[in-house]
Amino acid sequence: MKAIGYKASLPISDANSLVDIEVAQPKATGHDLLVKIDSIAVNPVDCKIRQNVAPEGDEHKIIGWDAVGEVVATGEATSLFKPGDKVFYAGDLTRSGSNSEFQLVDERIVGHKPKSLNNAEAAALPLTAITAYELLFDRLAIKTQAPGTNTASDEVILVVGAAGGVGSILIQLAKAISGATIIGTASRESSKAWVKELGADYVIDHTKDLADQINALDIGPVTHVASLNSTDSYFETYTEILKPFGKIALIDDPATLDVSKMKRKSLSLHWEFMYTHSMFQTEDMNKQNLLLNKVADLVDQGFIKTTVNKQLSPINAANLRAAHEAIESGQSIGKIVLEGF
Repeated sequence: MKAIGYKASLPISDANSLVDIEVAQPKATGHDLLVKIDSIAVNPVDCKIRQNVAPEGDEHKIIGWDAVGEVVATGEATSLFKPGDKVFYAGDLTRSGSNSEFQLVDERIVGHKPKSLNNAEAAALPLTAITAYELLFDRLAIKTQAPGTNTASDEVILVVGAAGGVGSILIQLAKAISGATIIGTASRESSKAWVKELGADYVIDHTKDLADQINALDIGPVTHVASLNSTDSYFETYTEILKPFGKIALIDDPATLDVSKMKRKSLSLHWEFMYTHSMFQTEDMNKQNLLLNKVADLVDQGFIKTTVNKQLSPINAANLRAAHEAIESGQSIGKIVLEGF
């Protein structure tokens, strides 16, 4: 089968950073589905792994997370899907990725593709949707309500980096199934408009003093912080603006944090890493199957929209290098999706 891989961590400008290869098609056993890949999305994690994780031995490393495809075979322990089902998922960091014609994936981290989206639109969603959902409702323990209820709660969420991939889904989820007041941060006018369009109640500028801007809103103290980038730059501010017993959840990798500043208010700190379930084969792995199916329902009901911004075809090394280059530039807006081998 066709695939794209690499043998050494190289700059994306090097033609050998990602190359077209042929590898044997795998077979489904156990809880695995064999999925014929239709579309994939490229995420910052793809770039980080390519830059920092070398292949084992003389084999090419095949990466890629976020995929939409069709189930063509199932392992003997599967029960959730059958051949012909259209699925979407974000995969498993410890296994061969979606930059290939066929991929094995554990059915417990797979969902049914939203019916109202095409393959490319759906491929943009899994990784960011899982991250956002787990951060909001598992780590921060935001109270949920039925979609469209619109009953305001006493929760106030500050979303730092709201215009990014995770933020774009997080705001939509918070708006759809919680009653929280949402404060999103963005600095460019286009980003501010995007965050407002997604459902943020207020938009403030993260290049200016956050505390002053939040105080000026006169809506009461922040109860939860979703810190999606630059946590180390804003951490002290979080401890100042949060209500006692407030919660902070982050997804980035700050080198150091002075957590002693949290003690006075009895604040709590939570990391969100969506690959923990698959990496450690946790007993509740199937929560991601349920989560993705719930997200698909919210999409089909009109509460969540895709965040595709750029689409490339076909799925090959040249187009993947272009996608990686765009993400590494820091100028990419929305998700980059590739379709068809």
